[in-house]
Amino acid sequence: MAPGGIPATGQVVDIVTGFVTGPDVKLYRSVRGRTGHPAVQGACKALSFVGEHGGVFLATGLVGAAVDRERRTQWLRATATIAGAHAASMAVKRVVRRPRPNFPGLEPLVRTAGRHSFPSSHSVSAAASVVAFRGLVPGRVTVPAAVAMGFSRLVVGVHYPTDVIGGAAMGAAAAHLSRSWTRAGAAPKGA
Repeated sequence: MAPGGIPATGQVVDIVTGFVTGPDVKLYRSVRGRTGHPAVQGACKALSFVGEHGGVFLATGLVGAAVDRERRTQWLRATATIAGAHAASMAVKRVVRRPRPNFPGLEPLVRTAGRHSFPSSHSVSAAASVVAFRGLVPGRVTVPAAVAMGFSRLVVGVHYPTDVIGGAAMGAAAAHLSRSWTRAGAAPKGA
């Protein structure tokens, strides 16, 4: 307990993750058991690679800024929003310190940049891109890409479902909070 009878951060995390551990592990095992096809695993490994540190989303924003001069400021602000959300996820990981899944026979298919699981930074960046790129990239592109990115983290065995869901919520919330700043960079209509 922290001073004043308040649970310490680690105790709160234990309470929350302990509550979801049973269903979380069951769903994790179910996904891993049903996604063993080499094509599925290969696609998920590729998504893991391009999503590392938000790379594909940051690159999208920078390319957009380079080719869409009229909305360059909006593209750059959206990209900065995604980078900020990703950085925040890394800070949260260091506080929560939830270990990654580790089960015999379900070894991870990819290496990770760190050993902590919550939140999924890939999911944070992906969900942030859906909100931050609204009006720049069609939702019919960003939403399926974000869902695929989150699901890939389960398939490659480096996150629990709650890591992905929590990461998606965090990314969307962070981008939503900065939405007015991102939109402030939009060129006026008719300009």
